[in-house]
Amino acid sequence: MRILLIEDDPEASRYISRGLREAGHVVTLADNGPDGLSMASDEEHDVLIVDRMLPSMDGLSIIETLRSQNSPLPILILSALGDLEDRVLGLRAGGDDYLPKPFAFEELLARVEALGRRPGPGSLTTELVVADLEMDVLTRKVQRANQSITLQPREFRLLEYLMRHSGQVVTRTMLLENVWDYHFDPQTNVIDVHVSRLRAKIDRDFDKPLLHTVRGAGYMLREPE
Repeated sequence: MRILLIEDDPEASRYISRGLREAGHVVTLADNGPDGLSMASDEEHDVLIVDRMLPSMDGLSIIETLRSQNSPLPILILSALGDLEDRVLGLRAGGDDYLPKPFAFEELLARVEALGRRPGPGSLTTELVVADLEMDVLTRKVQRANQSITLQPREFRLLEYLMRHSGQVVTRTMLLENVWDYHFDPQTNVIDVHVSRLRAKIDRDFDKPLLHTVRGAGYMLREPE
């Protein structure tokens, strides 16, 4: 899933974002209210995690603004304000869930993934199919020709992105930004290594390859001709 985290505490932001990425999600960060609202309004995300107490614009104001724009984005509120009255206020402002600080990361992850499973307008397809290659994003199961394929988290994210863009050329820049969360080129062969590993798992034992290198452009996952 693509998750937007609006949190001004650097330590908390690092802790949460690292855990979410290790669980296979793509995380975008904002450390203040106005920037977070702009990103939530202009970019596509599957879940928003927002702290209540933020610089310049508090979390509830962000939520109320998004809901006034008819945004269906699922929202989890994080806050040190954990009294019943505070939780009710957050939910009535338009939050979908409320998690008081401090919290266990396992609970945060479970709540985020539960929000991501809720269908809504513009929800991303969670079952992807290219030829005989199938992926269930929610259960994280991948199979080809009914043979189960085991992927590491980064390989899963890479394949999901390629499947969502099947039949299209996917560039290094697109992969760096959407799979690795890099907005610069680290000048390493990290993409080539992961693509090679992925190709070995989804193509090597099958008659027709699905993952192709487009020389000078990038990669393409497509059905056999």
